Amino acid sequence: MRVVLAQPRGFCAGVVRAIDIVERALEKYGQPVYVRHEIVHNRHVVDSLKNKGARFVEELDEVPEGAITIFSAHGVAQSVVEEAKTRNLPVLDATCPLVSKVHSQGKRYVGRGRGLILIGHAGHPEVEGTMGQVGAPVTLVSTEADVEQLDMPADAPLAYVTQTTLSVDDTKGVIAALKRRFSDIVGPETTDICYATQHRQSAARDLCKVADVILVVGANNSSNANRLREIGVEEGLPSYLIADGSELDPAWVAGKETVGLTASASAPEELVLGVIAALRKLGPVEVVQIAGIEENIEFRLPAELRYPSEEEAAEELAL
Repeated sequence: MRVVLAQPRGFCAGVVRAIDIVERALEKYGQPVYVRHEIVHNRHVVDSLKNKGARFVEELDEVPEGAITIFSAHGVAQSVVEEAKTRNLPVLDATCPLVSKVHSQGKRYVGRGRGLILIGHAGHPEVEGTMGQVGAPVTLVSTEADVEQLDMPADAPLAYVTQTTLSVDDTKGVIAALKRRFSDIVGPETTDICYATQHRQSAARDLCKVADVILVVGANNSSNANRLREIGVEEGLPSYLIADGSELDPAWVAGKETVGLTASASAPEELVLGVIAALRKLGPVEVVQIAGIEENIEFRLPAELRYPSEEEAAEELAL
């Protein structure tokens, strides 16, 4: 059996930063630290951090007075930020900088008097955070059909932003529908789409050209993991989403010469290695990696975690 690995795959810079924030907070402040929502959508990552002393909660009223509080990579609504301030909770914000950029774009459009449309999935934490950050009503659409149902004047001044875990391919149909319906609508350049989402989806399409079956390592509640599996289906290949090697069904790869293997932006490389190990139990395996983009992007940690003392952090923030 030949196993072909996608490049890039797995952790993105935003996920690395979020996990680093939790781990460094534990090192600096000790156990426990409290994280609102799963820091990223991956059970293995969450369980590992739990074992180190992180406690995950859904609402801030579950956080004790004065406890170190961390916002997840998906971002939070402004009401959550205000609640934390009211309770004087010391907060470390692990929101992905690319998600924060969407928040800023939305606020800027609203500040110019435009109605805001968000392209995303209802109920996703990032979507809820973005809708709660803008400070004005936000209309959510997921599909072209949603656009057709919008009750707005054709010449209304509008703008759109997108959930970061959607790629250019995911959003182009909806954006085209918006531009057909509305004569005065603006939005960010496609280069503002999350680089990690775009890169991983492009790599998955490349993988489909050489594979007989696609395996995606990721969580069921991960938007980008599900999208990677859907790409395989769209390309006509049997495609499966698995959390780790223990979920591998030998029937999926029976008689297949080439297995394409990738991982969502919130899945660590160790889980990919675990799937390869599970495949090796079925017979000899040759592992190769397709050529792809080498990512070298890093996002800075909050100042409080970059410096050994609060005084040094305060000095930088004052500059």
